[in-house]
Amino acid sequence: ARQMFANGELAAAKSEIDSIRILYPKEIKTMREGLTLMRQVELKEAERNLAFCDSLLPVKQEEVIDLKKGFNLEKDTAYNEIGNYVSKQQTIERNIQRCYIRSGVSEKGEMYLASVFYGKAPLNHTGIKLSTPGGLSAQTPAIPYDGGLNYRFKDMGNTTEVVTYQGLKCEDAVKFIYNNRSERIRVEYTGGKPYVIYIADADKKAIAATYELAVVLNDIDKLTKEKEKSIKKIAYLTAKLGEEKPAE
Repeated sequence: ARQMFANGELAAAKSEIDSIRILYPKEIKTMREGLTLMRQVELKEAERNLAFCDSLLPVKQEEVIDLKKGFNLEKDTAYNEIGNYVSKQQTIERNIQRCYIRSGVSEKGEMYLASVFYGKAPLNHTGIKLSTPGGLSAQTPAIPYDGGLNYRFKDMGNTTEVVTYQGLKCEDAVKFIYNNRSERIRVEYTGGKPYVIYIADADKKAIAATYELAVVLNDIDKLTKEKEKSIKKIAYLTAKLGEEKPAE
């Protein structure tokens, strides 16, 4: 196990140390030495992870600067700790009184889709089904009316409905739009009265750009968390190894 550790074969070294515990449970001195070596292995792993995060984070942070250029950050600091990036093409004020599929992504990289309906009579829809002329399709789960993720209101005799699909609930639909953005995508509003639209080219472009931004923001969030975890682990293991006395 020591030789494997010296060679940088960390996973193999851990496996060898684990086998000592199983095969020789009464060899207390050897098991104690194994525990020390295991901490040294885990320390080396944490240092490798930290170096990996430190090398990749600046690359991703540089990449996200360009991707953000086509977006506005919507954030009410009085109510929201995390804001959402919304394509400048899909801001609400630029899309009043129309039926469309809009998108956004949180600062942490969680994406959402929203199906918006505007018309005289309500649909009471709870989801959407997407399809292409070639027969490919994807569907969101139903989001029951709750006044939040599914809300409706009337104004001047017209009804607006907005159903929002967050995270995993929009993943299939987002990837479908991204992978088929050169196709004509039909959207069927489901769960209420039948209604169909086709996603406008500008909206497909905005959703695709949002997905690309979401991927990089999600990478940054994961790398940041992994870096913090590695720093804490390094501090813990360094302290533990400092407490241990050399074996007699």
